[in-house]
Amino acid sequence: QVQLVESGGGLVQAGGSLRLSCAASGRAGSLYAMGWFRRAPGKEREFVAAIDWSGSSTDYTESVKGRFIISRDNAKNTVYLQMNSLKTDDTAIYYCARSNYLSIQQRPANYVSWGQGTQVSVSS
Repeated sequence: QVQLVESGGGLVQAGGSLRLSCAASGRAGSLYAMGWFRRAPGKEREFVAAIDWSGSSTDYTESVKGRFIISRDNAKNTVYLQMNSLKTDDTAIYYCARSNYLSIQQRPANYVSWGQGTQVSVSS
């Protein structure tokens, strides 16, 4: 069983930056693809970014391309999401998730472990 704990959320003004972290504990946390999802108020959960097991391949939803960067440090069992040029539309609860695949996954169904989420609020 892998436990995921997100941190780094908070309140920031539009145009600002935040860095989210996701620490994984338990068996084999670093051997699988990882992803970030978000759920905005009144909206469905959506894919934000994913990274393969090695960190050599990444993918992003169109709305965050060029602003967000996903990375990982397998020695620390930690995944990061650097969020720059934040917009009010980025306001959401952000969830870290661990896939049961090595390669990048966008579908929530391909993720088997989820964190509790961290709130990101962007003010205008």
